[in-house]
Amino acid sequence: MKHSFLDRYSDRDSLIHRLDPRTKFVAVFLYILALALTSLAVWPVFAVYFVLIAVLILLSRVPVLYILKRSLLIIPFVLLIAVFIPFFKGGDTFASFTVWTWHVSASYHGLQVLVTILVKAWLSILSLILLTSTTKITDLLRGLEQLRLPRVMVMILSFMYRYIFILTDEVLRMKQARDSRNFGGSRLWRIKTVGKMAGTLFIRSYERGERVYTAMAARGYDGQTRTLRQLNFGLSDLLFGAGFGLVVILTLIYNYWH
Repeated sequence: MKHSFLDRYSDRDSLIHRLDPRTKFVAVFLYILALALTSLAVWPVFAVYFVLIAVLILLSRVPVLYILKRSLLIIPFVLLIAVFIPFFKGGDTFASFTVWTWHVSASYHGLQVLVTILVKAWLSILSLILLTSTTKITDLLRGLEQLRLPRVMVMILSFMYRYIFILTDEVLRMKQARDSRNFGGSRLWRIKTVGKMAGTLFIRSYERGERVYTAMAARGYDGQTRTLRQLNFGLSDLLFGAGFGLVVILTLIYNYWH
């Protein structure tokens, strides 16, 4: 079965693609850190962050619609967590209503917090999608290892990426088997069936993990990530890193001095 891989556009050639994975990872980390440190509702600063990531997306030659579609997937989850913030923050009220015996009011300050969280989350996910779309996962993992991230973390990420699609196929086969047996009945019966499927998937995943580990250990696997391509930090990486970092740092300084 076919799946949409995270790095489906990593084979394209562009300025962003040719950068060292370590440069791109550090740049994205700095970008997300700057977003997290940016004050509430400083829209000129967020505009600069948006223009910066938009320019990089255009330079990467990755389809803009593809990145936008993937980035919007995160919005419902952020809303699910942050949608109640306007009702718990103090300040001037812009809406007030009664739910049964409770009087509920939403404040402008809470609304600003909500919008700021949505903007930060969206810009952060844009940068992460750009990183994974322009970098082969194996090269990215190799770069993370050379940046001295814990080897266990890199190994877990590697296995997660490699086997999430196998588990997806397993789920689809189980679903097909369930549907072929005329899946129906009451809602409670269907919930029980889905619960049993989840338990079966967990057991199969555990057993497969044990078999894979035994096979890899027998072949001398030592936890180190190996790739055919040698990572090379060049002049373009230095210029890009210095320029990108300077823009982000100056924008962050403007945020605190404004």
